[in-house]
Amino acid sequence: MFTRKEARGGKSWSFGGTPQMTSSLPNVNLSLRDLSACLSTTIEPIVVAFNMPAYHSIFLEDRDVPVIGNFPILPLRTRTRGPAYTLPPLPNTDDLDVSPENESYDCVDEILSLFRANVLFRNFEINGPADRMLIYGTLFISECLGKVKPTMNSRDAEKALTNAALDNFAIPGDVSFPLNQAFEAPRDRQDAETLRQFIAQVRQEIAIRLHGRLYPGGVGPSKFWLSFTKRKFMGKSL
Repeated sequence: MFTRKEARGGKSWSFGGTPQMTSSLPNVNLSLRDLSACLSTTIEPIVVAFNMPAYHSIFLEDRDVPVIGNFPILPLRTRTRGPAYTLPPLPNTDDLDVSPENESYDCVDEILSLFRANVLFRNFEINGPADRMLIYGTLFISECLGKVKPTMNSRDAEKALTNAALDNFAIPGDVSFPLNQAFEAPRDRQDAETLRQFIAQVRQEIAIRLHGRLYPGGVGPSKFWLSFTKRKFMGKSL
């Protein structure tokens, strides 16, 4: 079993633009936890000042993940039926604090943990299929946050997030999919249906776990999440 670690990028890439080089200062030691704990108005000056690279997926290290087009079909910790390999449930572990070393840690855990740091970036280098999952999940969280209003109670927000997850959505290759420049279309209808089912699983898991973060203990919504509502990762939206 490989050792998981935070993957940091060097060169960044943006849709419709030219590659730009980014680098971090050698003596700056800002953790992801520090970044994610701050409001967006606090984080952005830090990112700009230190020219920090975006975080990449740790699942890039797993070379055996099946793909459809160039989108990874990663394992999920979920009760929703679909094509994803199902990881075991968490044994006496808080869903909000799952270690990357845990065998049940999945791409949804990663997407949620990196969202508030990565959403500030307009450039992002794609280093492999797992980064495409990270991109899609980040954009879907932004869409979800737009459905939750500051005055919503937990139950109404849960309904709004569930509806967002179950809404009709485009997949790579569809004319309305906004990321076709970097996402390959499925090769046939069967692959397209499998991909659609997998993305539906991911969307539902993100909605469920995001709700827990927006309303910890049933109270919220958390300003530490809603403050990112207007941010657009890579200047894109689903």
